[in-house]
Amino acid sequence: MKTFNKVCVVGLGYIGLPTAAVIASRGMEVLGVDVSTYAVETINQGKIHIVEPDLDMLVQAAVMTGKLKAATVPDTADAFILAVPTPFKEDKKPDLSFIEAAVKSIAPFLKAGDLIILESTSPVGTTEKISRWLAELRTDLVLPHQDPDNAQLYVAHCPERVLPGRILQELVSNDRIIGGITPRCAEIATSLYLQFVRGECLQTSSRTAEMTKLTENSFRDVNIAFANELSMICDTLKINVWELIKLANRHPRVNILSPGPGVGGHCIAVDPWFIVDSAPEQANMIRLAREINDYKPHYVMDKVIKAADEFKRPVIACLGLAFKADIDDLRESPAVNITLALKQQNIGEILVVEPNIKALPASLSELKPNLVSLPEAIEKANILLILVDHKQFKALSLSEVARKIVIDTRGIFG
Repeated sequence: MKTFNKVCVVGLGYIGLPTAAVIASRGMEVLGVDVSTYAVETINQGKIHIVEPDLDMLVQAAVMTGKLKAATVPDTADAFILAVPTPFKEDKKPDLSFIEAAVKSIAPFLKAGDLIILESTSPVGTTEKISRWLAELRTDLVLPHQDPDNAQLYVAHCPERVLPGRILQELVSNDRIIGGITPRCAEIATSLYLQFVRGECLQTSSRTAEMTKLTENSFRDVNIAFANELSMICDTLKINVWELIKLANRHPRVNILSPGPGVGGHCIAVDPWFIVDSAPEQANMIRLAREINDYKPHYVMDKVIKAADEFKRPVIACLGLAFKADIDDLRESPAVNITLALKQQNIGEILVVEPNIKALPASLSELKPNLVSLPEAIEKANILLILVDHKQFKALSLSEVARKIVIDTRGIFG
């Protein structure tokens, strides 16, 4: 089994920074790389720029011991982990520009025997593209797709499978799918993960590993779409969807998920489109689920607009911006999109309550909605739109909101 002494992690966001900190806690030297000077400076002070339970203590300890350092450019290492964004473009086509930029940034520092791992969730075939890109950038080194038996660099894909709020535990305890360009690449990559993962490391091809992550998130998206469609049907039929789901789930083989205002996050709201793009003629159910979940925010907005017609001066408090409860991650959040659209339609004063952030994101700050405390929102608003089930909102009593129109997309009062 190959031993790794130094690892370079490119991308210090919600996956890269926890991964770098966990690896450093196992005694390896870790260089974290990010284009954000703010993130780099913050980490080098032993602090963090994102919200994740216990991450601050782990980063502080790793920085104090000298095992974790951050920089804006890579350096030599034994293994390079790429954990950069993989969004899609306006036409739902995958945007691989961040991955390509990361590959170009590490190329000058590679040497024979190095391992390159893509952790970013990606369309099928992306890991193979990395191998081809590197072959063009480093003609002095043999890549696995060129000569599997004599490769001088090893390229693999190991998709992250963690839940925000539990990242540090799940990075270590979850099983990992490790797909190599060749079986040897998968073996070398497994050697790295065995140094800090307690879960089982399952080896396969890079294509299968890529498709595994996309399948996991598409499965969840389809099931959420069922719940979201059910909630709209129940509105039409004057049925409490939360009670309905609770009763239906008493069946031993039924487990309906909870509906919401849409689907957010950097995975579930994005990954199914990668499958649709790769196999558009076959991915009919996956496409339909995405369309249902993408429509749900518009359905919620229509309910708010109808409620606003009841007031001469509507004051709408949007409770929550994050894509899930008790985190600060706003990526692909339907709550952000709904809040932005309501402000743009100018149907009334918009108040925003998001207890996990200190400032509004740029997309909202330009429109200047008011970021306020929960008590202030309760006092001023006549319409409460619950978009996220943060613990602060779940602590609200019915008496506190009795004189408001409450549009509850999360079932807090269900």
